[in-house]
Amino acid sequence: MLARRGLSVCLVDRVQFPSETPSTHVIQPCGVQALDQLRVLDAVLAAGAVPLERITMVIDDAVRMETTFDSAKLLHPSLCVRRLTLDALLVDAAAAAGAEVRTGLRVTGLITEDGRVGGVQTAAGPIEGRLVVGADGRHSTIASLVGSREYHVASPGRFYAWAYFDDVQDREGHARLGRRGPLGFLAGPTDGGLYMVAIGMDMAKQAEFHRDRDANFTAGIRAWPELADVLAGGRRVGPIRVLTNWHGYFREAAGPGWVLVGDAGHFKDPTPGQGISDAFRQADRLAHSIEDGLVDACSDSVMQRWWRWRDEDAYEMHWFAKDMGAPGSSTPFNTRMIRDLAADPEATQTFVRVLNHEVPPSELFTRPRAVRAAARALVDRPDQVVATLKEIVSAGRQNARRARQRRMVSQE
Repeated sequence: MLARRGLSVCLVDRVQFPSETPSTHVIQPCGVQALDQLRVLDAVLAAGAVPLERITMVIDDAVRMETTFDSAKLLHPSLCVRRLTLDALLVDAAAAAGAEVRTGLRVTGLITEDGRVGGVQTAAGPIEGRLVVGADGRHSTIASLVGSREYHVASPGRFYAWAYFDDVQDREGHARLGRRGPLGFLAGPTDGGLYMVAIGMDMAKQAEFHRDRDANFTAGIRAWPELADVLAGGRRVGPIRVLTNWHGYFREAAGPGWVLVGDAGHFKDPTPGQGISDAFRQADRLAHSIEDGLVDACSDSVMQRWWRWRDEDAYEMHWFAKDMGAPGSSTPFNTRMIRDLAADPEATQTFVRVLNHEVPPSELFTRPRAVRAAARALVDRPDQVVATLKEIVSAGRQNARRARQRRMVSQE
């Protein structure tokens, strides 16, 4: 984005590409649109990324939601593509746009003068620049070097394990999201002719899972018979990958001569698959801000405004993702809420638009809808009246606390 605007850009990464990184595979439609605008989408599709035009979401045997991206009137469907494939294509596109690409080069420090960052130190010597953009993920070197503070920290509810299968007959663009007891699922075809399956498990079950990953992962798949049937005849390829050491956060995103974008500045629970699309959203907005700030010689104040936009844009989805990834089985209240959405075609399409970061969750999960769901949940499960009432009270207090935190940050 910056190189195509005529700016001098140097891209530094410690790895050589292609390279794997722990990440969700799903790119929501808004992210696919960004790929199209970057003129990378055709290459991603040619590499085998699978457009996901249909979504099935289930909760145990109580809820089944079926919808398509086309019915939600979105410009693009979602995509499922491995970072191994996607990142290499993005790096190639950056080089083709005129960026100087230096891979296999580690950043070891910052160049600073009078408290202002003016470039990076690397194993091959210094690289000077008017602005350093840390787009280097959860374990961001730049965030660490500038001492970026974390806030709105969210504890993890689950750890995630995923694997790839070949010889799976279901190559249609069908994404499956499920919740069976305490397990969460995301599955669908991906590039390389593979089928991806991810399982989310309660954090407290880590030690048990690692004692026999193969057996426990297989048992997890069998817990959702529909998914097990899809994989019948398939063969797992490669190891079972895991994401265990993580938490949600916002980080201070800008300072004199530096800015953080994507996971370097903000990370949320992976359950709704928002990370890649949100990184593209942020990068698009940031590229415009950088260009404006450098042209007007006021980059620091422009970066501060971008930071405030980032927080406002990401706040609701941050907590929505945490709630989606909560440990344990689905509660009567949560199950009833999703069942009501599934029974309403308009609400179902709005749910898709929430996942696309097009509609804030508060516009779908309104107070009147929550009150109706709470009343119906008490009727559905009279044996859990006390637990459901406690959940409703706790959710109300939690939402009020989050609203207060949001106002406090906005005032700052």
